[in-house]
Amino acid sequence: MIRIALASPPFPKSICDGLYWLEKLVKEAAQKKAEIICFPESYLPGYPGMGYAPEDRSPEKLQEALLKAAKIAAENTIAIILPMDWHHTGGILNLAYVLSASGEILGYQTKNQLDPSEDNLWIPGTERKLFEVNGLKFGITICHEGFRYPESVRWAAQHDAKIVFHPHFTGSNTDGIRLTEWGAKNNPYYEKAVMMRAMENTIYMASSNFASLYAESASSIIGPDGNCIQHQAYGKAGIITEDIDPELATGLLAKRFKNSLYS
Repeated sequence: MIRIALASPPFPKSICDGLYWLEKLVKEAAQKKAEIICFPESYLPGYPGMGYAPEDRSPEKLQEALLKAAKIAAENTIAIILPMDWHHTGGILNLAYVLSASGEILGYQTKNQLDPSEDNLWIPGTERKLFEVNGLKFGITICHEGFRYPESVRWAAQHDAKIVFHPHFTGSNTDGIRLTEWGAKNNPYYEKAVMMRAMENTIYMASSNFASLYAESASSIIGPDGNCIQHQAYGKAGIITEDIDPELATGLLAKRFKNSLYS
């Protein structure tokens, strides 16, 4: 068994505020004996277009924030999946860094499939990667990718990932409806899509969203059978933790997929 945590922070007011909430929620997860925690999409310096100071988006500020997060991971002996915007040749990447419990930067996964509305925000990445923390092999798929491109999750499952972490952002603090029941038929499709990614691949899915007033999906942990094991209350900042059994994530359905028929 391994204990995982999902963070549901409020929208950060600045990169400094984002680091404050990161440290607060990481400490809480570590106190609850979680071995890894995942934050939502584009967490640092904050999702584009929400009025953040330009200096918070500079390469120097982002590098400084990454090193601070690595220090927080080491101080609390917990691995962190930290979604960030990152300067790259040709533009900005939407990615998620993986930091070990000793503060080592293990690498990152980029968002490779952008939503059409995001073409002016980021450049797409080009590779898929797997990571391992304390014997737990996992993949990462970011927001739109995991919701609308099931291949991103199937690839990880076919390469023996036991869980795919899914940092994302849906919702608003200004308008919308307040959801009350996870996966309800009139909810937006997002939670149902995450349920399907788990079930169609026989692996765990761990989907992390912000705690906005009008969240359109909850931070959720889904079992290999497609059932929601636990989710955060809508609009509530904090963390959820859960013990998962990697042996139950057989990847059976993913590995039965006949890739050769579609080449």
